[in-house]
Amino acid sequence: MDTNRNTILACIDGSQYSEAVCEYATWISNRLSLPLQLFHNIAKTSAPVTDLSGAIGLNSQQQLMEELTELEEARAKILLQQGKLLLEAAKGHAFSKGASNLTTNQRHGGLSESLLEIEDSIRVLVLGGVSEESADTSPNLSTNLESTIRALHSPILLVNNEFREPKRVMLAYDGSAASGKALDMISKSPLFVGIPIHLVTVGGQQANLETLQAEATKKLEQGGHTVVSKILRGRACDVLCQYQGEEDIDITLMGSFSHSRLREIILGSTTAKMLLKANKPLWLLR
Repeated sequence: MDTNRNTILACIDGSQYSEAVCEYATWISNRLSLPLQLFHNIAKTSAPVTDLSGAIGLNSQQQLMEELTELEEARAKILLQQGKLLLEAAKGHAFSKGASNLTTNQRHGGLSESLLEIEDSIRVLVLGGVSEESADTSPNLSTNLESTIRALHSPILLVNNEFREPKRVMLAYDGSAASGKALDMISKSPLFVGIPIHLVTVGGQQANLETLQAEATKKLEQGGHTVVSKILRGRACDVLCQYQGEEDIDITLMGSFSHSRLREIILGSTTAKMLLKANKPLWLLR
């Protein structure tokens, strides 16, 4: 594992899940004994410039542009101050939850671009996922969230509910290269040691499912993990969500899929529906 990637990064944006993002990131930081950084990004905006000289006169246009510039500068100062206040509030909240090695970071620009600039330091990225309100109007992940997931290669924990200390987690495993990489990462990490891992495979009538389960179970147990193995039949999203509810799973762990299937399975309506239907955090392992 890249030792340079030693920071747990929590994206704080003032949304309804900011406190939960802060608490999950603090929990991970404490479990792994890694530094926590609270991150706030200010998106750059600019007022559209339209040539109005023929309609209202050159002097009028110049005055208008000066006023727009002043307004934009004032807006930028307000957003900067708002971000500082959000980070200070999150910092106090993290300290109250046991954080110790803590820093803050505020940047300007597109979220994906800002995160890419510091990705080499990120061990885990924690950010707010899909809200029930947004899902009522759109069955897909937001454009901003989707572009962030597509751009980064760091593990990402999408938070969609209030914090609850994980007592049971579920790894969706199908034997693919992506899920195998996720299995390898978890087996070597101390994060979930002492927390039962439900190893769940969803398939049809494949004859090798039991073999896949046995091999994966052995690897996790060799890493010191307690494993509950389960093979399910049916539509992946439906049966995983049903199992998650029945077993009171706190976090679902999934490997990212190949680029050709990424939009359909990870970034499309399936994930948004799963986040909302299960109402539990989803961890994408890259």
